[in-house]
Amino acid sequence: MAGSTVALGALAVAATLAFSGGVAGAASIRAARASGAADAAALAAADAASGAVTGSPCERAEQVAAAAGAALLVCDLDALAATVRVRVGAGAFAAEARARAGPAPGAEP
Repeated sequence: MAGSTVALGALAVAATLAFSGGVAGAASIRAARASGAADAAALAAADAASGAVTGSPCERAEQVAAAAGAALLVCDLDALAATVRVRVGAGAFAAEARARAGPAPGAEP
């Protein structure tokens, strides 16, 4: 009887660790997806602001973010620099990321 209790306890601990590892892995993947989507959206907005591509900078950022499976939350333009914030997922399992693209701060336009 004591051996069964120990085995059941070890099984419960192993299952808990496996589940926690899966949740942490999923969160890490979602954060990486959000970061990539933010980078791409910021680059698209900066390209549109500089005239390299046609369209409104924030509309371009929204299109690129949506194509990456993210929602555009914020799109700010400062001359040719674009700063965006995106969200991937929803609720407690959402991941947000911020990115900036454009000339270096203080650089001549």
